[in-house]
Amino acid sequence: MAKLKYSKEIYLKWYEDMLLMRRFEEKAGQLYGQQKIKGFCHLYIGQEALVAGAMSVLKTEDNMITAYRDHAHALGKGVPARAVMAELFAKATGCSKGKGGSMHMFDSSKRFFGGHGIVGGQIPLGAGIGFAEKYLGTKNVTLCYMGDGAVRQGAFHEALNMAMTWKIPVIFIIENNNYAMGTSVERTSNVTDLYKLGLSYDIPSEPVDGMSVEDVHVAMEKAVSHARAGNGPYLLEMNTYRYKGHSMSDPAKYRTKEEVEEYKAKDPVDMVLKTILENKLATQTDIDTIIKRVNDIVEDSVKFAEESPYPDPSELYKDVYVQSDYPYIIE
Repeated sequence: MAKLKYSKEIYLKWYEDMLLMRRFEEKAGQLYGQQKIKGFCHLYIGQEALVAGAMSVLKTEDNMITAYRDHAHALGKGVPARAVMAELFAKATGCSKGKGGSMHMFDSSKRFFGGHGIVGGQIPLGAGIGFAEKYLGTKNVTLCYMGDGAVRQGAFHEALNMAMTWKIPVIFIIENNNYAMGTSVERTSNVTDLYKLGLSYDIPSEPVDGMSVEDVHVAMEKAVSHARAGNGPYLLEMNTYRYKGHSMSDPAKYRTKEEVEEYKAKDPVDMVLKTILENKLATQTDIDTIIKRVNDIVEDSVKFAEESPYPDPSELYKDVYVQSDYPYIIE
């Protein structure tokens, strides 16, 4: 029997949140195949624990920023499924008003700041958001997610150096799914334990089993407490796995079927469900109710997206420049 570490409520929330991410992504993949979703599309299937385990630690006012594999992060931070799906459809009711698409989800009301298409581009932005919180004297922290490929960018090292020098309350999270776009970690660097990159800046850094939502939660508790107390940044290397290719156009021939099946055997959604059932935290009827609720949310989001209008051409130049009373900001 899987050991029970947390309350019934936490396990059920983890299961429902991760199941929503999983079903939403599966539906997005299906709709992409039907050409209802166009452009680039990067699925998060297999990595759900990295968001669910963090959200059970964060406060509403804490910030999150990530790269272009961002649908699950948006959902986890509370962006409605309707708004995320509508954005995938490039509709005006999307969270980025239909202008961002799959890679550029954004909702400032939920303290979710993207969704960024440039590899590593979000890392200094995450440090900047954290610096703003420090400057304003809040206790809010910022989670800055990135893929294993992004740590090869100079911006990563510059942001880490600055964050530690200024003791910025930001947690850098490396989503190490082993392959970046399609090249293994081993082929891109002599340093394959990516958390060690933070140690050269004296940033507390550690590896985490990203396939375990419990382990993610534990690591996030430590990192968030550290940053919120004013001690500066933290770096976590979340070792995880994506079951699909880098994007919808990637056949993922660079890895074996045996490797994929090995990771599927420790699927984070299945593992939480197993813990719930073995410890009798819910009946199968309860689980079926959760499954139906999640499926209904996903189907409703599709219907909403399909029925929503496209942006009016007059919206093209809106939201390009920020409106501000400060003279040094271009309007």
